[in-house]
Amino acid sequence: MTREEFWTLAEEGAVLLDGATGSNLRRAGLPVGVSPELWILEHPQVLLELQRAYVDAGSQIIYAPTFGGNRINLMNYGLEEQTVRLNTALVRLSKEAAGGRALVAGNLTTTGKALEPVGEMTYGQLYGIYQEQISALAEAGVDLLAVETMMGVEETAAALDAAQSVCSLAVLCSLSVEADGSALFDGGAAEAVATLQEMGAAAVGVNCSVGPDQLEAVTAGMKAVAQVPVIVKPNAGMPVMTETGEAVYSMGPEDFARHMRTLVLAGAGAVGGCCGTTPEYIRQMRDTLR
Repeated sequence: MTREEFWTLAEEGAVLLDGATGSNLRRAGLPVGVSPELWILEHPQVLLELQRAYVDAGSQIIYAPTFGGNRINLMNYGLEEQTVRLNTALVRLSKEAAGGRALVAGNLTTTGKALEPVGEMTYGQLYGIYQEQISALAEAGVDLLAVETMMGVEETAAALDAAQSVCSLAVLCSLSVEADGSALFDGGAAEAVATLQEMGAAAVGVNCSVGPDQLEAVTAGMKAVAQVPVIVKPNAGMPVMTETGEAVYSMGPEDFARHMRTLVLAGAGAVGGCCGTTPEYIRQMRDTLR
């Protein structure tokens, strides 16, 4: 899917993305401290059931579980030399789950390493890291790319640059921001839209961090400068930590869908859920929006 093809899809109405993967995998038994990528391949049925449920609920695009599949993140588990193999196998699994009923996005995220001068990572190094993962995703046959939960505009630009160097797939870019729209490393939501759309992103927006009830002003601010669809993929409200360290999210599916409708009216053109959401959240959103 090219950028222009994604825009054609968005003209039909708000594109329905999927919901959380990680929080649902933890609920299904993913232990703390292990590689989610490797665990999924050892327990493929868990992902297949989750992603099929998202498609049944109305997701038009599901994200392959390659979120942490870059060399830097995989290094935490001693798996950096398996970057290509893991990304390839995970895309194959998501394509099986989609079964031709939904598009599959190759998913990328931050390395967690700040760029110079704040950190030691150079733009060229980061570009190369993303280029390796994106090449594997494109070769594995993803329909588009989703760069999400990014902590700054500059690192997102590096991922977008890398994508455009190896393929012509549509790239959806979203940052994790506070309720005021500011990002952790640099920039903010509106700046991200202005910068990344000029670089060729198919859609730009925000995901994770906060609930949809805190994002109306941020969404409107992005829409004011947007020439591409605006992405909003928030958490199910703010989490409360239990005594066992589990995050319990405060907003149920009906309230989530109601707030998401407000965000679509404020300008969101591609919507889904992040941490704490389930297929039921997507189903409620589909029914509320259509």
